Amino acid sequence: MNRYIISLIAGVLCLSSSGLYAQQDRNQSILRLSSKGFEYEVKAGINIGGTSPLPLPEEIRSIDRYRPSLALSLEGSMSKWFGSKWGAQVALRLENKGMKTDATVKNYSMEMVGKENGHMKGMWTGGVHTQVNNSYLTLPLSALYRLSSRVSLKGGVYASYLLEGDFSGTAYNGYLRDETPIGTKIFVSEATYDFSDDLARFSWGVQTGVSWRAFKHLNVFGDLSWGLSDIFKKDFETITFSMYPIYLTVGFGYSF
Repeated sequence: MNRYIISLIAGVLCLSSSGLYAQQDRNQSILRLSSKGFEYEVKAGINIGGTSPLPLPEEIRSIDRYRPSLALSLEGSMSKWFGSKWGAQVALRLENKGMKTDATVKNYSMEMVGKENGHMKGMWTGGVHTQVNNSYLTLPLSALYRLSSRVSLKGGVYASYLLEGDFSGTAYNGYLRDETPIGTKIFVSEATYDFSDDLARFSWGVQTGVSWRAFKHLNVFGDLSWGLSDIFKKDFETITFSMYPIYLTVGFGYSF
């Protein structure tokens, strides 16, 4: 994710330096578009949330620890207002969604590699430490509604393309039943797993949000995105339930 952000910032700086002489023309163009109901915004925020099955399956007995990771979001959007209340918005967002969790599970379908036992597959009972760190290029489409001159609401759908994905972790202090819940019991102190190659490239979901205009051009916002498609490929069978990304993004934006 870091290299995408660095590349994006470098590109913005290059474009800014090469376009200084055309700044006045751009300002005039923005004013003309604003008079026709168009509005542009650049936003930056932090994603806080997690990737989870809904509801929690009986295999997951407890969530023992949850830690959000530093997940950034950069977005550019164009809005068109149709009168004083309603509008539409299209955006392009570069974002990261990540977390770390520890859970206690029982008969949890697992495929892992142990230091002593090598590759193993079966039903795991014990502790599981999971880390998720996925980078997406996201296209949101939203309807807008103005509550007042300062507050606006939005709701819509989004589609995402996975740029980089990491879904991996450690199984510890437990035992594995070979293939089935009544298979041979294999005690394991620690083993690793990595399902990063099984992540789906495309995903989609719904989103809603609120924006408050603090100053003439500065906005403060909060957006909630809720994934409706499994983060894994359809033919991935090791994890037997679907998992969905649910994240709240908070940050600020500059509107033109």
